[in-house]
Amino acid sequence: MDLTVVAYVVYLLISIGLTVWVARTLSRAGRIFLSDVLHGNEKLADAVNHLLVVGFYLVNLGFVTLYLRSADAVDDARGLVETLSVKLGVVLLVLGVLHLGNVYVLNKIRRRGLMEREQVPPVAPTGWTKPGGEACAPSAGA
Repeated sequence: MDLTVVAYVVYLLISIGLTVWVARTLSRAGRIFLSDVLHGNEKLADAVNHLLVVGFYLVNLGFVTLYLRSADAVDDARGLVETLSVKLGVVLLVLGVLHLGNVYVLNKIRRRGLMEREQVPPVAPTGWTKPGGEACAPSAGA
């Protein structure tokens, strides 16, 4: 059997396995983070989490299949290992970049939500103070 075909099969098996493992890990841990970002809305957190996982699979598996082809023929065991290490290394880097991109975007959303929560006073004001420090009663319309 041609070693190039063996390299393709091993590359696909490992890449798809890594993609599934990373997606499940990110989904499990990301659900808690999304729940916080979305202010405890569990249903919405689950939906967004599912959409992120589907997008992750589409992008990463699309990249894995596009990156399958090798320019050089694999002639020996050394070439097989070298080809696999380059291909799998690039796949791992893409997985890492996708993960960091997701975390960056979700962290921006989370920070914006925290800032909005801090801007709303915890208790509605009951009156106001004149510049001289003298307290005034709330108006009849308030």
